[in-house]
Parts: sequence; structure tokens; C-alpha cells
Amino acid sequence: MAGPSKGKRPTLKDVAAHVGVHYSTVSRALDPTTAHRITDEVRSRILAAVAELNYRHNVAAATLRTHSSKTIGIIVPDITNSLFGPIIKGIDSISTQHGYVALIGDTDNSPEKEGKLISTFLSRGIEGLIVASALREDEVVSAVAHDGTPIVTVNSHVDDDTVSSVSYNVRPSIGALVKHLTELGHKRIAFISGPSSWSTAEERLAAYRYWIDRVKAVSADDLIVYSKEYREEEGARCAEELLRSGVPFTALMAANDLLAFGALKTLQRHGLQCPNDISVTGFNDIPMAERWSPPLTTVRVDPFQAGKAAAEILFADMKVSPEERLPKHVLLPASMVVRGSTAKVPSSQKLKTARSDERM
Repeated sequence: MAGPSKGKRPTLKDVAAHVGVHYSTVSRALDPTTAHRITDEVRSRILAAVAELNYRHNVAAATLRTHSSKTIGIIVPDITNSLFGPIIKGIDSISTQHGYVALIGDTDNSPEKEGKLISTFLSRGIEGLIVASALREDEVVSAVAHDGTPIVTVNSHVDDDTVSSVSYNVRPSIGALVKHLTELGHKRIAFISGPSSWSTAEERLAAYRYWIDRVKAVSADDLIVYSKEYREEEGARCAEELLRSGVPFTALMAANDLLAFGALKTLQRHGLQCPNDISVTGFNDIPMAERWSPPLTTVRVDPFQAGKAAAEILFADMKVSPEERLPKHVLLPASMVVRGSTAKVPSSQKLKTARSDERM
């Protein structure tokens, strides 16, 4: 059997000659999307030859030959946020089945950086894009979709309904939190909202307002503060703003777990104990939520499944022309997880808030 010349990097044709098949057969055997066309016996021989010859697939050459880069792009707003690791892993679980790899970009919550990353990815020939950083009004994401590049938003959505999305069914889970708190005796429930430019913030705030009215708890705009980013520092700042306002509250709901962590730090700095003085809840159930002190009552979502669902939509769209694509909007379930950060309102707090309610 023939092999490559000494010192020469083995090629696809070298592998084919070594096995005794046409090089197109080797190419199909090494492509996950076409490997099923090759018999197990022939594919095993090809893989053995690849290992023996130390053959490495030349992606650049394959791209020129097939006009396919076998690459997608993933954009996240903050890669240090543990919510996004499982999303990326979920996407990867689908993309590898199709023989694709992903370029990952971190916008650091900057719309300008998002635009630059998307432009760079497109210039490198990505065939599809999954965006976890999209704002409600995201002109770049809409433009990409309208230009024909397959694109899906995950964990959020844009106001443009023609852009496919995967997000969570927020209202029932927020309702479960509000009901849980009111059953513990809380009537004055404050809320730290996410940035208003994000669909996640808009949906969670709207759900909070809806359920506060439904359970007849105190509804007041001075119980709501708005964060600029989904970060601990912003949660701490917003909790400080609430405390300095002098508006009494016995429970604090945060639009995500990081905001809740920051709020808990501020409460502790002011000598307030959770949940003895103030109950606190979050959203997402990131791994740290269970290990926090106290463990955080929150809403559990499944970011891995969200990543998988987004990738499944993307690869389905990549197989058809832009004219044949129909936008898909998937809502995944979310559920409340009760832990140690929520408790009944202490008697002293009940008396204090009752008097405050009388003055309203």
C-alpha cells in the first residue's frame, strides 16, 4: 500500500491510496454528515489509516472545495456568567453531530462589540449564528436575518418576530415566586429589574407586576429599581437604592441570581439578615445559587436544553433557502426552587409594614 513521501504531510489522496479506495470515499467517511453512506467496514479501515498516517484534515482546502466553512458563530454577553457555559455546551452537542465547530465571542454587554463580532464572524465565513446577547431592538441581528444568514437568539428575543428565538415561559414561574412569598405573609415585595433594553428584563418585570396585582400585594413604583447590567455590582447598587429610599419592604425579588447575590451583600452590610429580616429570590438557578449563604430561592431554567433547541433550529434553517425558512419561537419551561433565602415575615416586620400600609 502506498504512503506519503518522507517528510511530506499526508493528504486525503494518501489515505485513499493506503486503504485502496477513491479519495471522495475518504472525504465522505470523515464528514459526520455523510459518514452514514460508507459501510462500517470501509470506514473502520479509513479511520485506521488516518491514525497510522497521522493525517490531519485540511479545513481550509475543504472550505474552498465545498464552499462550506463547517463553522457557526456563538455570541454571549458575559462568558464569566455561569448561565452561558451550559448554553454553549448544548449548542456544541448538536453542532458536532453535524461536523461543525463554533467560534465564540463575548460582547461584555456592549452592543457595539456585538456588532463588530458579528461582522468579523461573517467575514470568516460562518454559516449560521446563535446570539445570546441580543437586545429587544437589535438592528444588527435583524439585518443579519434579513440578509439571509441563518440566525437564532437564545435566552432572549428581539422585537423582530422574523428572527427565531429560544427563551423561557416566565410568567408561571414568577407567579409561583410571588405566591410563595405572599403565603409567607409578605405584602411589600420589592423588585430589582434587569436592563430595560433586554427582553428578559421586560418579561420578568411584566410578570412581577401582573402577579403582584393578582395576589393583592402592595403595588408601588417605588418598590421597583432598575439595574444597568445583570451583574452582582448592580444588584448591590439597586439594593442600596431601595434601602436609602426608606420605602419599607419585607421581600426582594431580583431579575436574576447575580443581582440577588449583590443585593444580599448589601443587606448584610447594613446589618440585615436574610431571611430573618428580608427574604430574597433570584432567577436562573445558576450553580452558585445552591451554594450561596443562605441558599437562594430562585427559578430554575435549563440552559443546556436552550442551547440544544437553538442549535436544532439553526441547523434546520441552514438546510433550506432563506425563502423557505419560517421563524420559530420556542418557550421552554421554568420552575420555582425553594431554598433558605425565604421565610415567614417576622412579627416585628408585620407590625412595621402594616403601619406603613396605613399611611399609603
